Amino acid sequence: MKKKHLNRRQLWRIQKIQADYAARARRNVVASDIEVASNALGPEEKGLVISHFGQQLDIEALEGEHAGKIFRCHQRSNLEPLVTGDHVIWQRGEPTGIVIANLQRSSLLQRPNNFGELKPVAANIDKVIIVIAPEPQAHANLIDRYLVAAENSQLHPLILLNKADLLNDSNNNELLTLLNCYAAIGYPVLKVSSKSGEGIKALQTCLKGQTSIFVGQSGVGKSALVNALLPGVNTLEGSLSKAKDKGRHTTTSARLFHFPGGGDLIDSPGIREFSMWHMKPEEVFKGFIEFQDFAGLCKFRDCQHKQEPGCALKAAVAEGKIDALRMQSYQQILQSLNE
Repeated sequence: MKKKHLNRRQLWRIQKIQADYAARARRNVVASDIEVASNALGPEEKGLVISHFGQQLDIEALEGEHAGKIFRCHQRSNLEPLVTGDHVIWQRGEPTGIVIANLQRSSLLQRPNNFGELKPVAANIDKVIIVIAPEPQAHANLIDRYLVAAENSQLHPLILLNKADLLNDSNNNELLTLLNCYAAIGYPVLKVSSKSGEGIKALQTCLKGQTSIFVGQSGVGKSALVNALLPGVNTLEGSLSKAKDKGRHTTTSARLFHFPGGGDLIDSPGIREFSMWHMKPEEVFKGFIEFQDFAGLCKFRDCQHKQEPGCALKAAVAEGKIDALRMQSYQQILQSLNE
């Protein structure tokens, strides 16, 4: 029989499939070893993922004599990746426990990673706190991307300006104009300072009784806010890189904290970009809440809202009903879908 010649793409695909099989086999061996090494697994219990470190998780026991205590666990290889905020079924073991099931999620915040995959960030959250600051410079397009993600995940966003003590004559007008733009379309905004304490009580009120997550660039002071909200937690705080005016990463994985008066807070690692290639144009449109009043009013059904005559969005911008910067941000996100 004549040997079949494979092209480069076919060879790559075969190698990838074989690598996936090998990785899966290794995971199964690890999971089996964990169960065998555990002399006695405890009863099945409900737990909460507090944080994760690679293949290991910190699970808080939610019932029984160990309720409130945190245990290091592995997860079974047949489970989808777990994230902070997940409610699970787990079993105690020595030296580590095992997570055997993930309970149904009420919500999931996810974003693409650098490898072209959708990465879950946190689960079962109610509110997304988009943290910005005078330093590093706040970018409206990054805020808008978080808002699009929040709207499509049916999460309630809050735009939070931290480091209010750094407001001065050179940045005050620009930042207040930015906040006013979002307040005008109905988004709650708040100014706080983890250093001076300004606005911290108001923020505590906003977070009470809900599960919230801090998101934003590195260096905006998310960990410092956690310390201000929960004295004694002492999370690691990062400094700002003077050379590039960008924050240094200090939080490496999302972690959940409890408020004494009720409610939870998840502190997530900072990012500088939030890709949206996984979204459809109609989902991006849905994420701009002020556009919804003009949906379906364009002259052409396939209007791209650029140069087409009879565009309802362009007319709304001209009439001051839609902010021009928001329209520009929308077009930038659409363009990024094709890149």
